[in-house]
Amino acid sequence: MRVSWYKQNKYGNDKLYIAGKKFDSKRESKRYVDLLLMEKVKHISELKTQVKFVLIPSQKINGKVVERECSYIADFTYKDKDGNLVVEDAKGFRTPEYKIKRKLMLFVHGIQIKEI
Repeated sequence: MRVSWYKQNKYGNDKLYIAGKKFDSKRESKRYVDLLLMEKVKHISELKTQVKFVLIPSQKINGKVVERECSYIADFTYKDKDGNLVVEDAKGFRTPEYKIKRKLMLFVHGIQIKEI
């Protein structure tokens, strides 16, 4: 008898590939397609995926890293019609870690994350 072991994702989401890019969920991949269309008709510009924002830099003592940096990786960033930076996250479940990082994004960078 042949047995296959399948490790399910932590939150039960399915990873997908669209145009060579990997997405962590169907929601995120669908939003990417929507944003691509919005960019094509010039409603938004400068669409980027998986953009890293440093929230707390690494901490060093005597040149040795004692604490790694804390960062937030946005699902999408783009500029709206008025040229304002928009940071989006396709969330199905808001973890305690995400909630803290969302607050740090507003405090450190002055950016409020748009949740889809």
